[in-house]
Amino acid sequence: MIRALYAGTFDPVTKGHLDIVERAACLFGDLVIGVYDRPLKSLLFTTEERLHMMKQAIAQYPNVRVESYDCLTIEFAHRINAKVIIRGLRMGSDFEREFEMALMNKKIAPDIESAFLMSSLQYQFLSSSLLKEVAMLGGDIDELVPEHVEEALKRKLTRR
Repeated sequence: MIRALYAGTFDPVTKGHLDIVERAACLFGDLVIGVYDRPLKSLLFTTEERLHMMKQAIAQYPNVRVESYDCLTIEFAHRINAKVIIRGLRMGSDFEREFEMALMNKKIAPDIESAFLMSSLQYQFLSSSLLKEVAMLGGDIDELVPEHVEEALKRKLTRR
């Protein structure tokens, strides 16, 4: 059974992320979602909140689990014995960045492969950053995130 890692900040998890999770869970016997704990960008949600939202969102997948990590993604992949790193691609600009990252990962860890899944058409435009901006301005996001994430966003944004 091949273990794969799907890593990101997931601030917050979107239906675009879950689209990738669902398809990766069908392709790999064991999928670990790595929630990055120390990103360079500022986050709206704490690591614990992001872990909780993701765990709730993937509860129906028996072969998927969620863990946080605070090292290089490739180091985390080795720590959990993942053989593949999953990345979602939305558009051309994603490809360039992901291609660079895949080449660096291959240099550091030639034993780990990168696998890219194209986002479904309805999520090609969706990013957590854009989603948070729309939510902050009162836009409708109910088709873009699970219900529990929409509620968490509303609670977080009303406190700000």
